[in-house]
Amino acid sequence: MSPSVPIVGAVRGRGAKSNQTGRFESASRQDFDDGWTDDDAAPAQVDTTLTAEKARVILTRNDSPDIGFDRSINPYRGCEHGCIYCYARPSHAYMGLSPGLDFETRLFFKPEAAQLLERELSKPGYRPARVQLGANTDPYQPVERRLRITRGVLEVLSRFNHPLGITTKSVLVTRDIDILAPMAAANLVVVAVSVTTLDRRLARAMEPRASTPERRIEAIRQLSAAGVPVIVGASPMIPGLNDHEMEAILERAAEAGAANAYYTALRLPLEIKDLFREWLAAEQPDRAARVMSLVRQMRGGKDYDPQWGKRMRGEGPIAELMSRRFRLARRRFGLEREIGPLNLEAFRPPPRPGDQLELFGS
Repeated sequence: MSPSVPIVGAVRGRGAKSNQTGRFESASRQDFDDGWTDDDAAPAQVDTTLTAEKARVILTRNDSPDIGFDRSINPYRGCEHGCIYCYARPSHAYMGLSPGLDFETRLFFKPEAAQLLERELSKPGYRPARVQLGANTDPYQPVERRLRITRGVLEVLSRFNHPLGITTKSVLVTRDIDILAPMAAANLVVVAVSVTTLDRRLARAMEPRASTPERRIEAIRQLSAAGVPVIVGASPMIPGLNDHEMEAILERAAEAGAANAYYTALRLPLEIKDLFREWLAAEQPDRAARVMSLVRQMRGGKDYDPQWGKRMRGEGPIAELMSRRFRLARRRFGLEREIGPLNLEAFRPPPRPGDQLELFGS
């Protein structure tokens, strides 16, 4: 893998402001201004590169007590949406790349995802449980429009009648309503649409290549109208930056047909804390100090506390107030409708060529 290339200055249409070396690299490369930078020059542009990844399995297992599923599918590594707060950014360091700009510009895709999934689901000992698409990076990021890997995965899950959850920030999910609506009718799918802010300017800076807030609300509307149960994720809530929008986000989502809601507090593990601070200083200089102060007040005086049970919500008075506001708004806007559990009984590996002939030999 070729090393990350340091970037100096603003980059058009991207979230991260730098491209520092990943934590596992023996040599460190630092951005610096040598004095020859033209302050009036247009922001640099970094193109997206795609690399096919040869995966051996497609189902990823976890035993986290903080999430409601034990298996997930990630068709892509890295995410072009470029959300500055994305908790998946540090995973790019395992590829020898930077969690900064590399994460959103140097993407990996799994072209054999559908075939691998079919093979794993067909194993005699396989037992179905909800599988989550979008647990790490968004399955509907812009390259999916062309590569259609997520679409192939959905086709397999549909044929097997396998229960499914999806998390996304993209209106592109509505492309697959022809698959999702019949699955929803059989109680096999739920979709979570993340709406972090209703402020288009803030969204463009914080989540530069994700669908605009209005298009995400429209996705909720279209999915709900098609009978697909939708949960709105007001996530992440960042104190002093977007948390004041929580009630407005839930209200708009409820009007669009969402059935339920959740939220998480900003998480800043590993490299994300430096990337987020850098972004704050560039995009929200007047708020930066206060936002980080409030974040630390929710994390026991630190930028982040990874303890199970605390990492999603934080602790202390500010975290408790945020949780209380969420509960009240959720109740006020009717976002407490029951969803699930998803149907596990319908799971059936479809017959393969030759299966019927075996009946005559028994």
